Amino acid sequence: MPSTDIVKQQVAAHWGRRAAHFDADFGHSIRTREERAAWDRVFSLALGGREGLQALDIGCGTGFLSLELAARGHRVTGIDFAPAMLALAKEKAANVGAAIQFEEADAENLPFAPGSFDLVITRHVLWTLPHPEAAISEWIRVLRPGGRLAVIDGHSLVAPGEEQAASARRSAEYAPIGDQLPFLMGKAQEEIERLFLVKGLVEVGGDPLADVIMAQNQRARAEGEELRPRRRYVVWGNVPLA
Repeated sequence: MPSTDIVKQQVAAHWGRRAAHFDADFGHSIRTREERAAWDRVFSLALGGREGLQALDIGCGTGFLSLELAARGHRVTGIDFAPAMLALAKEKAANVGAAIQFEEADAENLPFAPGSFDLVITRHVLWTLPHPEAAISEWIRVLRPGGRLAVIDGHSLVAPGEEQAASARRSAEYAPIGDQLPFLMGKAQEEIERLFLVKGLVEVGGDPLADVIMAQNQRARAEGEELRPRRRYVVWGNVPLA
């Protein structure tokens, strides 16, 4: 059985290898008017109408969420395991003059004091973690009372082992460690909502992001691509005030 350190090394190696072409993948960029409208709604849900937040983007990759949050006036810190991803995120932020703090860090062991942030947000990160439930507790730890956790995620509708060869889950890095990743195929929206409640969050809610899926499918058809069947969602919850 691989150790946690080896699992995390494999994860970092995979995303480092993919960094240069990451933004070309569907779901990692906004290119159409329909995608823009859909993602604007996602951020409205994730933020819950809050402004001027100290935000932490966990597993920031090349900076998609970080840049969107900064453009909305929030103060953003982004962390990732893969130095190659962070290098691209820093370059993109510099190109648009966004003052985002990017750091190399472990999503399961954050280098921040309790109560450091108003918002913690992630996208497609839980499935990559060997201890996803413990990670959620860690994310809540760094939130202030009244702070908000928002997870943008999904789960595959394809049986394990039947995904396309290009799937990350069938890559050389992930194939040997898949049995060490409890959320490998993702979890249903309802399961994440229940987990948030178990972790003590309040005002928990979620949305299935049908408009994001539709917009991405429209773009895929226009570009002659076929997307794997998948459900997507955003789930949010707040840390109690007292």
